[in-house]
Amino acid sequence: MPISIVTVKEARPLAYQVTIKAMAVREFHDLGKDDKLRIGVAIFELGKEPRPPLVKKMAGMDRTYRIRQGDFRIMYEIEDKIKLVTVIKIGHRSNVYK
Repeated sequence: MPISIVTVKEARPLAYQVTIKAMAVREFHDLGKDDKLRIGVAIFELGKEPRPPLVKKMAGMDRTYRIRQGDFRIMYEIEDKIKLVTVIKIGHRSNVYK
């Protein structure tokens, strides 16, 4: 079951709701403290701008994109009609695509 990132107070409201699949949550919890902070902020920012600069569309996949955070990649899907971003995978660049 996906979880949602909920904000208490935000200067600018989120344009999209962000959910994280259970597998991605487990991958997130396995990261180091600094990586968690950086990746957590990047995931939160996807709610404001789901297609940030340098985003890459995944080949052969309709709604799937990825962003870089250092040596890590965040793979996610965008559903524009319902304003939803779903994080599907978080991992090191060497094995996130497997």
